[in-house]
Amino acid sequence: MELPKFLLGDNTKANEDDIFVIHTEFPRFIINLKDDEIEMMDDLIGSDEEELSIQVAGFIEEASEFYDEEMKAYEEEV
Repeated sequence: MELPKFLLGDNTKANEDDIFVIHTEFPRFIINLKDDEIEMMDDLIGSDEEELSIQVAGFIEEASEFYDEEMKAYEEEV
């Protein structure tokens, strides 16, 4: 089974106002769209920091777009 590139995560009891998007490809991370806090899940030692920063910035933008598209689709269904 191939995982989707992004997944939505929710923890309504502990973090009511937080919105999590999980990036499942390298570099894997979880971003909280409420405050843009990022938790990296991969060991990035030895990676080109400049290139990685550019990639992650692009993935953050994609994560925000993913969330917006998912919410728009949800609202259209309801």
